[in-house]
Amino acid sequence: MENIWFDNWESLTRTICLTTLGYIAMVVLLRISGKRTLTKMNAFDFVVTIALGSCLASVALNKNIPLADGVTAIGLFIAFQFLLTWLSVRIKTIKKLITSSPSLLFYKGEFLYPAMKKERITIEEIYSKGRQEGMASLDEVDMIILETTGDITIIEKAIGGQKSTYENVKVAT
Repeated sequence: MENIWFDNWESLTRTICLTTLGYIAMVVLLRISGKRTLTKMNAFDFVVTIALGSCLASVALNKNIPLADGVTAIGLFIAFQFLLTWLSVRIKTIKKLITSSPSLLFYKGEFLYPAMKKERITIEEIYSKGRQEGMASLDEVDMIILETTGDITIIEKAIGGQKSTYENVKVAT
């Protein structure tokens, strides 16, 4: 149990230098890759974000991982994420593989229990979201949607228009 609080100055200096350089490298690579890399879009983006943090932590604390290896891993994760999102915008099959569809949970006064069960959403969570939106009742709600990010969206009575925002919403069967 020796060295639990402090090992040596060399180890501490290495951690400071590698964490700083790894952080700078990650910020530069993220800026180059664009805004989409760290957006709150879907589970795929969340996994990439966690992997980036894990890589930076490994470079900072694992004495067996050189800075160049860590920066290479960070760069590869960002490149893979960029490539997959670039392809998903152009190829529908890839988009379907890495993203889910929004799910309808409530429609015109009725809870859609099969969809709620499938998505593991409770009535209490829906009521909570309604309260957060300042609603005392769901009487004026047209639909409630679970978005691909896990957010719940409440749409009040819809008025017909040219471009519907809920065309790609999945209805449970």
